[in-house]
Amino acid sequence: MTTINARHSIYKKIPRELFIFGLAVFVVGFGSNIFESTFNNFLDERFMITPFQRSFLEFPRELPGFLVVFVSAGLSFLCSRRLSAVTMILSVVGILLIGFLAPSYAIMTIWLFFYSLGQHLFFPLSSTIGMELAKEGQTGKRLGQLNAVTNIAKIGGSLMVVLGFKYLNFDFEHAFVIAAVTFALASFLFFSMKRVQPRPAKTFLKLHKEYRLYYSLVTISGARKQIFITFAPWVLVTVFNQPTQIIASLLMIGGVIGIIFQPFLGRAIDKFGEKFVLTTEAITLIFICFGYGFAKSIFPENIAFYIVCGCYLLDQMVISVGMARATYMKKIAKEPEHIQSTMTAGVTIDHVFSISAALVGGAIWNAWGFQYVFLFGALLALTNFFVASRVRVPEPAV
Repeated sequence: MTTINARHSIYKKIPRELFIFGLAVFVVGFGSNIFESTFNNFLDERFMITPFQRSFLEFPRELPGFLVVFVSAGLSFLCSRRLSAVTMILSVVGILLIGFLAPSYAIMTIWLFFYSLGQHLFFPLSSTIGMELAKEGQTGKRLGQLNAVTNIAKIGGSLMVVLGFKYLNFDFEHAFVIAAVTFALASFLFFSMKRVQPRPAKTFLKLHKEYRLYYSLVTISGARKQIFITFAPWVLVTVFNQPTQIIASLLMIGGVIGIIFQPFLGRAIDKFGEKFVLTTEAITLIFICFGYGFAKSIFPENIAFYIVCGCYLLDQMVISVGMARATYMKKIAKEPEHIQSTMTAGVTIDHVFSISAALVGGAIWNAWGFQYVFLFGALLALTNFFVASRVRVPEPAV
């Protein structure tokens, strides 16, 4: 009885806005993970595309990331919470059209654009709102907690895919409908949050030279991240011939690991600083890329498969280091209104290079093989190390 009362007391202490946002983050993570767990197998089974077609697909999928700054400026009359609700509506429409009105690869790419626009608009908003709901000096801790919530959601989404496809005769349409319902619920939750002051449109369309190191960090990170998003699952699906359940299982295991790792990472950012975390990430990524690319050449296939799975899980963990870039931006911001607009601009700049990385990676795969795609990724990670080593943050005011 005492334990129940203690838990009830903890829940009562959580501010209303943080509770609603945390619930919305959970729901978004659940739906997004269902889609990500099934999408590569959906492409392979429904359209039987080539590696180059898979890489080309990143153009309509990542183009919304380039357009984010312009769309955000056009919707600047909406505060971050109302805009988040709109992004979820876009995701609902896009995923349902992919599932039910995509008779060809070409038409599917159009619907993918709408789904991806909703997701990309939400990326910077998630960090912005999370930092708004953090206490001073604890932004890393708060983002780590919210990322842990996302990982719990990933476990749920992946478990549903594994059980659904293995025991309940799920098909891709079932999975996409469930994801659409979760996005609709998230939209309702964001609409229920209190309004805050919208950012002026002009702040979204202006680049500041003071933040050029931040722009460099997100640019290189975006290009390297695209190697993981596009080609890592494609290696598992086409090189190792793994079914839908394997990707979902890896995402589920990654979610379990993330429950512990995300808060730890957030506290590490607050304690050791962004430079330490970002340079450690870069070194780790070099080893991950070599594992993806050359495990099969060095080890027997069954061992290589487990190595690649390990790389996939580790990659899921380090991709969360993006929160260190967000807290770095918050610390160097000259004005509070620069935070959301600069992070949104960072998404646009990031995607100019991530789209290019996907296309270049597809061409490399076709010409020389998948191993050299990940060698390219390792070079990007090495570049990221040297850029991250230049990170400096101002001393906190006494």
